[in-house]
Amino acid sequence: MAYDPGRVLAVRDVMTTSVVTTSPDSPVADAAAAMVRHKVGSALIIQSRFLTGILTERDVLRAAASGRDLTNSPVSEWMTKDPEQASPETTVEDALQLMLLHGFRHLPVLEGREVCGVVSLRDLAAARITRRASRGS
Repeated sequence: MAYDPGRVLAVRDVMTTSVVTTSPDSPVADAAAAMVRHKVGSALIIQSRFLTGILTERDVLRAAASGRDLTNSPVSEWMTKDPEQASPETTVEDALQLMLLHGFRHLPVLEGREVCGVVSLRDLAAARITRRASRGS
């Protein structure tokens, strides 16, 4: 994508479309293993084709610290239910503000009720750094 100083970046420009999904009944250990395999920091929890939650690295860490057997502990016990979400048209600035305001690092991106990606603080920071570097050139 060519740099356009007048263009406002949207979440669709920076989101990750390779999304790990799982069901609420899946064991935390399985969801964590899928996150590691795909090198992502979150898994979206889907039930009946709808987003019902998100499991993040922080949630997995909390679950591990609990001492519970994560091969038998369902994702539903540790996930964030009904997470905040963005649309592909949400601006990078608005997504960043929402994430910082609520203290989370992963934001599901939905078009209507259809999951189309996840945007992370890392994605947003990289977009800002790239954009600033492009301006200086």
